[in-house]
Amino acid sequence: MARVFLIAEAGVNHNGDLDVAKKLIDAAKSSGADAIKFQTFKTEELASFNAPKAKYQKKTVRNESQFKMLKRLELTNEQFENLFSYAKKKKIMFLSTPFCFESADFLKKLGLKYFKISSGDLTNLPLLRKIAGWKMPIILSTGMGSLDEIREAVEEIISKGNKRLILLHCVSSYPARFEDLNLNAIKTMKSEFGLPIGYSDHSLGIEASLAAVSIGAVVIEKHFTLDRNMSGPDHKASLEPVDYELMVKSIRNIEKSFGNGIKRPQRCELTMRKIVRKSLVSANDIPKHSKIEMSMLAIKRPGTGIAPKFLDRVVGSIALEKIEKDKTMKWRMLNEKAN
Repeated sequence: MARVFLIAEAGVNHNGDLDVAKKLIDAAKSSGADAIKFQTFKTEELASFNAPKAKYQKKTVRNESQFKMLKRLELTNEQFENLFSYAKKKKIMFLSTPFCFESADFLKKLGLKYFKISSGDLTNLPLLRKIAGWKMPIILSTGMGSLDEIREAVEEIISKGNKRLILLHCVSSYPARFEDLNLNAIKTMKSEFGLPIGYSDHSLGIEASLAAVSIGAVVIEKHFTLDRNMSGPDHKASLEPVDYELMVKSIRNIEKSFGNGIKRPQRCELTMRKIVRKSLVSANDIPKHSKIEMSMLAIKRPGTGIAPKFLDRVVGSIALEKIEKDKTMKWRMLNEKAN
């Protein structure tokens, strides 16, 4: 199995502060993430002035419209250029989701290696068409989407000659309840589209991400914050660095555990096999030239002698030597011709 690509989704958890954004980059690198991801937008292009806030945003950010909230969280192009250079210096991949044509153009010029497109733009075919035309790898979240909507998006991207596409299963709820996660959709999407499938996890904790990896997710995106108690819309549904690091270590261990799928004894088991398996053992002293009877045999550890599956072959054979009680039976002790 290929190494799972782990994205620390900082999003707007910098709270509009460049220094906090840099600290998020530092923490993501230290936590073992492969990439740190932000969100690039011009508020005027993203939301109308009277656009309502989501329910979770109303709980986490009070007395402020969605437009004003976004404007406060918006970073300038110059700040993103600074962050891109900083991430490069720290040797962690920089990603950012564009929410409009202008932001997409800017990020392409900035030098992104991948384009991450949000669930909210799954049906924004003009934006998908534009980015797909650049022939750059695309990671597309599919929250709130039906199979037909995902298919339409996939076909639009591929029609532009771009097959470098990864789909992320996602449930767009913050935080998402475990009973709503529907992780088996990862298998469905893989079967339906024949594309690499990952998971954008909005649930609390790390369990869902670990489960997603176990059923084949090749990318895990998880919201990331310095402190879940900070003020802002996404902090409560994010992992702090210590928990993100635990998730990374757990996923890397899961990867190691998959193996090659061939069922055979592992090298580490060979010594144990001799100890815990059983052999045929003499139940009493057996005189030389005696014909072995069932009552003369027992089945005990260790597994270094004749395996119990050969019991019928041993019964009726002749002892070639005196065999003391509780002796592990070996083929050299017997003459099978008597059978």
